[in-house]
Amino acid sequence: MESNWAAEHLQVIRTLMERSAVYRRALAPIMIFNGILGLAGALIGHIARIHAPRCFILYWVGVAVLALAASFLLVRRQALKESESFWSPPTRRVTQALVPALAAGSIIGLIALQHVDSAPNQPGPVLALFWLPLIWVVLYGCAIHAAGFFMPRGMKIFGWIFILGGCGLLAMGIPDGVDRRVYAHGLMGFFFGLLHLGYGIYLYFTEQRKNAA
Repeated sequence: MESNWAAEHLQVIRTLMERSAVYRRALAPIMIFNGILGLAGALIGHIARIHAPRCFILYWVGVAVLALAASFLLVRRQALKESESFWSPPTRRVTQALVPALAAGSIIGLIALQHVDSAPNQPGPVLALFWLPLIWVVLYGCAIHAAGFFMPRGMKIFGWIFILGGCGLLAMGIPDGVDRRVYAHGLMGFFFGLLHLGYGIYLYFTEQRKNAA
């Protein structure tokens, strides 16, 4: 039984190594799309004045669901293009690595919804508009770092940027004189928009140079 498990595990690792270039090509459009979506989400959220804590949480949960659905479709398209099965053992490994931290972020978001209707001088709004976005950032970084063990090496570095950036901003606290509502959308736009877009562009052009070579 253990020998069968070890053989399957080695086969998954071998397959992941063989498909690293495929995953790299799939990551570029995913990162670029999610980067554009994150920046647009932050801009629309600010312009539309989605500043009430409850609305802020629900709005960004909706953006996250849209990002996950689009990522699923892009990965599916890449699998079909390469004539591979979508729900393969490597895909399951990557998904299993992502799920714990993403699930924790979802649960914490639901808990935050129960406290956002408190009075303005109570911790509810601060939780929703400062702590929660950075908690999401850190947990997302943990998810990306975990998935990085099955994907290109840069994914682990990308995850660390989220983890260290989120923890650093948590330690600094809310800057003096900054509107908490604007700051919250700015955080989401920077981490889930700008960083994704930058990494996606980097992947795209490095892949283009490899293909040209």
